[in-house]
Amino acid sequence: MSTLPDYQSYLETFSVDDVIARLDDHRDGKANAFESCCGRHLRAGRGDVLALVHEDTQGQVNTLTYAELDAESAKLAGWFAERGLGVGDRIACMLPRSPELLVAVLATWRIGAVYQPLFTAFGPDAVDYRLGRADTRLLITDQANRFKFDGLTQCPPVLAVGGPDAGHADDLDWQDALDHAPIQATPPRLSRDEPFLQMFTSGTVGKPKGVAVPLAGMPAFALYMELAVDLRESDRFWNMADPGWAYGLYYAIAGPLLLGVTTHFCEAGFSAEGAMAFMKRHRITNFAAAPTAYRLMKASGLFDDAHQTLELRAASSAGEPLNTEVVTWVERSLGCPVMDHYGQTETGMTCNNHHALDHPKHVGAMGVPMPGYRLAILDAEYNELPPGEPGVLAVDIENSPVHFFQGYTWQEKHPFAEGYYLTGDVVIKNEDGTFQFAGRDDDIITTAGYRVGPTDVENSVMTHAAVAESAAVGQPDEIRGEIIKSYIVLREGFEASDELANEIRQLVRERLSTHAFPRVIEFVEELPKTPSGKIQRFKLRADAADPASAK
Repeated sequence: MSTLPDYQSYLETFSVDDVIARLDDHRDGKANAFESCCGRHLRAGRGDVLALVHEDTQGQVNTLTYAELDAESAKLAGWFAERGLGVGDRIACMLPRSPELLVAVLATWRIGAVYQPLFTAFGPDAVDYRLGRADTRLLITDQANRFKFDGLTQCPPVLAVGGPDAGHADDLDWQDALDHAPIQATPPRLSRDEPFLQMFTSGTVGKPKGVAVPLAGMPAFALYMELAVDLRESDRFWNMADPGWAYGLYYAIAGPLLLGVTTHFCEAGFSAEGAMAFMKRHRITNFAAAPTAYRLMKASGLFDDAHQTLELRAASSAGEPLNTEVVTWVERSLGCPVMDHYGQTETGMTCNNHHALDHPKHVGAMGVPMPGYRLAILDAEYNELPPGEPGVLAVDIENSPVHFFQGYTWQEKHPFAEGYYLTGDVVIKNEDGTFQFAGRDDDIITTAGYRVGPTDVENSVMTHAAVAESAAVGQPDEIRGEIIKSYIVLREGFEASDELANEIRQLVRERLSTHAFPRVIEFVEELPKTPSGKIQRFKLRADAADPASAK
């Protein structure tokens, strides 16, 4: 017999107003992300609680209490304000998982500005578009990443952690900024419709789309941490996701801080050995990662008896469905249940197997709607479908008080119809109220938990002088879920070769991102197309999925 609260009973008493009241002690109908994530914890006498435990690449551990985070962010916010930065300004950051990153995020929110993440693996093309599109007012980075901003069509002033280097004498010095007098102004109280995060999401056509997350999104973030992740004050929480992306920023930074809990950063890149050592050293009790991490941990063999030495209580997974083999392995080897969660950059997590609520749980299923959301399955005419019939997963906006997505920042696409937000994912609702993936109605590639739009990859491949046409699809992969495969038609006068394939791979890595390059390249005579000339990626996906075609 489960001792967890019943999901249906929870829904009967659920009120989003109660959640909002928990996250803000002003009770004025407005909000400020710094106040919700830090200021109110000090007023509640919890300043000595650790906000961050950080381990750098050399294994050195640094910590920040909520009181220290308050003090450091006050100085940086004072420097921001002196430079004329304020409400609504976009401040971008490309830093590793570090105390400086956390201070930068909180200082940005403290002046009512909007934090814009930049993934450390982004190349110049990805960075240039995002900075220009958002009209970013300030960029914060370090010497290891500074070169990625050379030669951009536009670059805002740069605040350099570690100070200016020889090639960038005009950069501003982080230490000077942190020596500034603390800001005296109280954090501005803003409408809950005002943004506090400026995200970008990959699309299948054209450039990434802007997603400005409003302050009204904070209750959704907190609910996910409370119900799906079951994050408790006593937990030592490690979300392995990179805060350059939505899952890491929403749920390794904003979510834990909203609950006043300690979050852990491991600055080193992922390895099974490193993950095992980090979990042991910091006695991690609550863990979140993409399925790729679990598959790599399983493949390493290091974790097979880990339950004997680790203290894990709960594990969560997001990015793509977990299979039975991995779920069984986690429960047996790590000694705790693992729950699958579904969401998007646009909405945050909306459909989850909740650690903290009792409801039907099936391996491979997305779970049940998060309280505050009503999800529906729609046909092509936007009619709701009964259980068992696949259709597009949609949010019923009027009946989803926690839903916060207002539309793409620059109206790049209209994702709403008949009062619904359309996710673009093809899903089936089961008779017991759970939801199950049926596929995708778009061409998004999910590789190692990252969603990659094929157009970005194709456009980068096309910059090579040898390439006449290109198409990118996901190819099934045991570890990463999918890897990117490029089908390439060469220009006349060029010969297919391994050397040329490596050249193209390297070009895409440098221009776009180190996670969004084609690991597999196949040179073809022509690409399958419709009579109107549109690439038929579904045919290429079928080819890539055929074991006989794997190269």
